[in-house]
Amino acid sequence: MERKKTFYVSRKNALTWLMALCLVGSAVARIVIACMKGTGGSQEVWSQIVLPVAATLLFVLIVLINGKEMLYKTAIPVWMIVIYSGIWISANVSSLMVSWLFWIALIFFGVIYMEITCGRWGGVVWLLLPIMLAPMVAILYYHKEAVLQRNWSVLMPLMPDLLMLFGGCLLVFAIRVHADGKYHPTWGDRNDGRKVRTLAPMAQITAYFQVERNTCSNLFEESFEITHIDRYIRQKRREGLTDFGITHVLLAAYVRGVAKYPQLNRFINGQKVYSRDEDIQYCMVIKKEMSVDSPDTSIKVHLTPRDTAEDVYRKLNAAVASVKATQELDSNLDSLIMSLNLIPSVVLKFVVWLLKLLDYFGWLPKFLLELSPFHGSLFFTSMGSLGIPPIYHHLYDFGNLPVFGAFGCKRRALEVQEDGSVVQRKYIDVKFSLDERICDGYYYATFFKYYRRLLAHPEVLDNPPEEVVRDID
Repeated sequence: MERKKTFYVSRKNALTWLMALCLVGSAVARIVIACMKGTGGSQEVWSQIVLPVAATLLFVLIVLINGKEMLYKTAIPVWMIVIYSGIWISANVSSLMVSWLFWIALIFFGVIYMEITCGRWGGVVWLLLPIMLAPMVAILYYHKEAVLQRNWSVLMPLMPDLLMLFGGCLLVFAIRVHADGKYHPTWGDRNDGRKVRTLAPMAQITAYFQVERNTCSNLFEESFEITHIDRYIRQKRREGLTDFGITHVLLAAYVRGVAKYPQLNRFINGQKVYSRDEDIQYCMVIKKEMSVDSPDTSIKVHLTPRDTAEDVYRKLNAAVASVKATQELDSNLDSLIMSLNLIPSVVLKFVVWLLKLLDYFGWLPKFLLELSPFHGSLFFTSMGSLGIPPIYHHLYDFGNLPVFGAFGCKRRALEVQEDGSVVQRKYIDVKFSLDERICDGYYYATFFKYYRRLLAHPEVLDNPPEEVVRDID
């Protein structure tokens, strides 16, 4: 399948700033003219002043702030302009048929703009120019006598719309095509994931029938013989990784497994399936000291499928050390939670509902996603450090975390061999709660068989993988 063209606008381009100047000028002129001549009722204020001013300023903000990666979102203010124009036409055209024809034309222009900027019609980007020019020509033609006679009393009220459309024309000449061969976000993608658009029909609709993550979780238990792992840990400690332990091995093996089976790095949000691609977000809870009174907090570590065991060790230990260095074990998450606790209960309930709504549509800001322990690829917790067996930890209905793992303390088992001899072996028990909607059972089973092989030969984790399989091309 041919990759869609994706566009961007650079802030280094003078046309970009000239476009921004025209649109800001349009918003200012619209406000000034409205103040000079007065306005009608509140409906006119909202539809003919507030709506176009908000649209033009939002357009400028999207282009200047996110134009490098998310130019496609400029379709949002364009649809606002479509609504503004349609309302104006409906109020000033007496013929119902003509009004409907204008609405159809406006919607048609909006669809073309959206399809082009999101890349589906990337080959006909030149169509954006007539989309911007057509209404300019129509306005000037309709007021041609005033243009010829230079009747400024008639032309001045037209300036906000003409400046807005002229700015749109300048943007067309500022648009460039991404030529780096990489994937760039488009409609349907989230800040923390790329929408999977190649799912089988059943996989696409499953999340609508099985909504809650906790009711869609499968439980998996496995015991791993750790003779080789213990030997490997002692070797790494002799090499200078003094705090290297079983957590690092289990996590490094999981990361290596994702390199071969990338669907484990998917998640569900808003009944859609997304892929984190090569961003493996590992979450864990840490305590300053092992006591019942010691505070705890959550950290998030960004790993990649190419990370070795040493990479995992250094990234994880750096994250833990940075938080433990604080006097009260405070993280940015703790500061956010303390701020939320200051909100009255009734208002807090609304704030949480709003956060869930924003999360459903993928509109949560990146900084909140980074702080949230409910958004990530994997949560791993050590029950062994508490001296108890592992538990099946529930998944979180809020957020999008699809995998929760827990491992217990080491145990010894006596096993009878084929020759009748008895051998003592060491094991560690691991339990997983898995969101069954991100991939099928066969895929999970294949991954865990590979995971077992990695843990039987942990030395392979010292080198990067020979190949990293991409979830989506």
